[in-house]
Amino acid sequence: MEGVNMTLIPALILMPLLSAILILICKKEKIRSLIIYVSVFLILACTAAIIAMWLVDDQATWNLYTRTSALDHLMQTVEIALMLFIIYQCFIHRKKWIALFSIAQTALMLWVEQTIPLVESTHTQVDALALLMCVICAVVGGLIAVYASGYMKSYHQHHREYTDRSSLFLSMLFVFMSAMFALVLSSNLIWIYFFWEITSVISFILIGYTRTQEAVDNSFRALWMNLLGGLGFAVAIWLCAMNRHSVQLSDVIDSGNQFIIACLALAGLTKSAQLPFSTWLYGAMVAPTPSSALLHSATMVKAGVYLLIRLSPALYGTLTGAMVAFIGGFTFIAASMMAIAQNDAKKVLAFSTVSNLGLIVACAGIGVEETVWAAILLMIFHSVSKSMLFEAVGATENSIGSRDIEHMHGLILRLPKLAYIMGIGIAGMYLAPFGMLISKWVALKSFVDSGNVILVIFIAFGSATTMFYWTKWLGKLIAMHQPRNPEKDLTRKSEYFSMHVLGAIMILLCLLFPELARQIVNPIVLTLFGQTTEVLSMSELTTMVIMVFSVLIVPAVMFLISRSTHREYVPIYMCGINEGDNTHYTGSLGKPRKLYLTNWYLRFQMGRRRLLKPAEIISASVLIVIFALLLGGVL
Repeated sequence: MEGVNMTLIPALILMPLLSAILILICKKEKIRSLIIYVSVFLILACTAAIIAMWLVDDQATWNLYTRTSALDHLMQTVEIALMLFIIYQCFIHRKKWIALFSIAQTALMLWVEQTIPLVESTHTQVDALALLMCVICAVVGGLIAVYASGYMKSYHQHHREYTDRSSLFLSMLFVFMSAMFALVLSSNLIWIYFFWEITSVISFILIGYTRTQEAVDNSFRALWMNLLGGLGFAVAIWLCAMNRHSVQLSDVIDSGNQFIIACLALAGLTKSAQLPFSTWLYGAMVAPTPSSALLHSATMVKAGVYLLIRLSPALYGTLTGAMVAFIGGFTFIAASMMAIAQNDAKKVLAFSTVSNLGLIVACAGIGVEETVWAAILLMIFHSVSKSMLFEAVGATENSIGSRDIEHMHGLILRLPKLAYIMGIGIAGMYLAPFGMLISKWVALKSFVDSGNVILVIFIAFGSATTMFYWTKWLGKLIAMHQPRNPEKDLTRKSEYFSMHVLGAIMILLCLLFPELARQIVNPIVLTLFGQTTEVLSMSELTTMVIMVFSVLIVPAVMFLISRSTHREYVPIYMCGINEGDNTHYTGSLGKPRKLYLTNWYLRFQMGRRRLLKPAEIISASVLIVIFALLLGGVL
């Protein structure tokens, strides 16, 4: 059994890497797409095989790979290569100061690995949480790769001003998946750090794909913020090696050393784009949609919350836990308020992502069974729903030439298939009784039970603002608008396949909520805390399942709206002759006029320019104060 395990795990990590190489060297689109389809299938099969063997082994935790000296040397070589790559990019783009972060942390890591004797231990750990992350990465990441295979051709047909480097882009998606598999399966901090930095470099490449000045600036912003977190990670490893001669994540949690845990938490906060580091994720929107979907749902940001969930048992009742919980809760309400002022669909999704991640981070910071239970469910539902929404927005942009929510007015009549998918995704994010809302309710209940009044206020008002921007968007989709010129749906079959599968998964997750909680979430909580609490009784869960069947109401209602338009549509009088679409009319002077109807965005009250700086100052101040207190305790 162990021999098979030690074969399958490297296969899961190396398979995407091999696929990335083949995609990079292949220039024929059809062959490249075939490689993607086969690779995704093999990755899913390998993931399923590992899970099956783990279940056969009575869900025991696997600790593998003790002697890895040759691999360690190879990783050190790659670390140096990554540092040199960053230095080169920083010099050619005149951002030399950013290179200092890479030099500092790489030098520190090499010094630790070469000079400090470490206790021999395993490097890989396979448990319920690691396998869940593998499933999210394999399923969601794989479907995004399938979506990208068709999307990138349409993207470059609409954006001929950008050099077509689709092979590089698609290959980087698979490298990202490989790094994520390795990261979540690692138990050694040095290994986790190595793959952590690979994700930072790959995100830098993806964000800067178009090579415009805006893309370059945003890619470097993402790079230095994540390198700052990486420096915190390296400091934590150095302190752990110096004090305990061990770099096992489990040893760090057991030690309870708050300064080391705070350094790791800092890395998690930067990677999960929490305030004051959220701007790198907003800037990632300049990249093609598949990279946005991957960064926001299955990989990059999930690495941050994964680390914080791992640390959650050590955060309970500590100063570090209070810091993480406050920043997460504050990010939740601040980002959701700023989302109200956005009319760009991808920006709404970006702010929503940061907001939802904030809630997950807050749950991890509290560090009790209930909150971690909610955090895991939030992570699952967010991964599926948000990736589906990003894909739908990207497909809509390729078809109508815009991702402005105002331009999606009456999309249910213009592009009904894409409108249905968006409707399911939006409903899944905030409507009762969908999984996201149930998880939020559990989080709110746990915050009340813990007596954390501030977090209760954050989640209550943050949820209210969440309803505001999702309702505006959904209202635009189902508006009665007779299209003036019928639009052609340019979405490719591979794109629809990915979105349809994600939609089906979303519905199944809602319908199977009790089993999801019992078979997946509870074992993870048991692994982390050694015990589990019945958060929701089976009677409550069964009632919710009955209610969850209302998920089918959303597409059904949208379908009926689209089919009954000819009966319900009534031209309105607009002080002139209605041109037939309720948006154009001929005025009294015989001149054509356009009627503009728009949502209320509250830009002056809740715009990014008004709220972002104060939010960054508040969160940065909390970080500085907490680290000063912890450093004072260390000294």
